[in-house]
Amino acid sequence: MNASCVGRNVISTLSNDDPAVEAVDLTRRFGHFVAVDGVSFSVRRGEIFGFLGPNGAGKTTTIRMLLSLIRPTSGRAFVLGLDAAQQALRIRQRIGYMSQKFSLYDDLSVAQNLAFFGGTYGVRGRRFQERRDYALHMAGLEGRAEELASHLSGGWRQRLALGCAILHDPEVLFLDEPTAGVDPISRRGFWDLLYDLSDQGRTIFVTTHYMDEAEHCHRLAFIQRGRIVAMGSPEAIKRESIHGLILEIDCDAPSEAVVRLCDSGMFSDVSLYGALIHAVMEGDDRSADEAFWCARAREILCEAGLGVREIDVIPPSLEDVFIASVREQGTR
Repeated sequence: MNASCVGRNVISTLSNDDPAVEAVDLTRRFGHFVAVDGVSFSVRRGEIFGFLGPNGAGKTTTIRMLLSLIRPTSGRAFVLGLDAAQQALRIRQRIGYMSQKFSLYDDLSVAQNLAFFGGTYGVRGRRFQERRDYALHMAGLEGRAEELASHLSGGWRQRLALGCAILHDPEVLFLDEPTAGVDPISRRGFWDLLYDLSDQGRTIFVTTHYMDEAEHCHRLAFIQRGRIVAMGSPEAIKRESIHGLILEIDCDAPSEAVVRLCDSGMFSDVSLYGALIHAVMEGDDRSADEAFWCARAREILCEAGLGVREIDVIPPSLEDVFIASVREQGTR
C-alpha cells in the first residue's frame, strides 16, 4: 500500500453541522487565581482553529480541560459530541495530542518512538506497519528510522512528534504550542503538514503565541488573562476590530516619538513594533484623507526635532488587533 495514501479516510460519527470541539462557559480556578474565565467557543469539523495568546493567558489550561487532563471548576467541554468530564476514555481513543515538549523519548530511535506510541494507542500488526510507513513518509524521516530521537534537530523532532500523535488516525488533533523554539523554515514546513491533515478531514486545534502562524488558521480565538477578547477568521477579526487608519512610521528616537504622538491626542493607540511605530487613527470612515494624517504625523514629529524617514498607511495586522483588544478589555 502506498504510504502517502494511508490515513486519508477519517471517519466521524458527527454530522457536518455538529462542532468537533465545544467549550461552554468553561472556567478553571486554582485557589483564588482564575486561569480560565467563562470561555465559550466551538470548532467546526475539518478546520484549523487557532487559540492565540501570550504565555500565561490560559491556553494550556483550556486545552488540558478539553483533553480531560484536568476538570473544569465550572462549565462544560465536549469533544466529538462527548462530555470531556464524563467520557474521557472514549475521547482519548479518537484524538491525538502533541505537547510543547513533543513527548518523545530521546534514548529511543525514531522507529522505537513510533512503536511505543503505536502500542499506547493500540495500533498493532499490519495496521501499525501501514501507519508507521505513513508517519515516516509524512515526516520526511524515511531512511532515518534507526536514528536516535535525541540526534534529530528541532524541526525533525517536531515532525516525528506529529507522526506519533497521528499513528492511530485521530479525528481531532490537539497541538499545544507545537512550533515553540523551532526555526522559521521548519515552522513553515510544519504548517504545510497541518494543511494536508486538514484537507484529509481532520480537525486541528492549535495553541500558539506567534501572530504570523495565526494567519494560517481558518478561525481564531484570542485569549488574554483567561478571557476570550476576539474570535473569528483572521480577516474578519482585522476588519471588525479596527475601523480607522493605521500609520506605520519609521523615524528617529521611536520611543520619544511614541510619547509625542500620544500627547498629540490624534491617535487612539500608538505602539512600538520593533524599530517602527504603529499609530491608529480611529474612526468608521476608512476613506479618510490618508495624505492629511500622514502629513500631520510628520509635522508633529518634525516639530519635536525628530527626523522622519517614512510614513505609510498599512492594513491592520493581527498583532494590531490583539493589542487593541487587550487594551479594550483592560478598560472594562
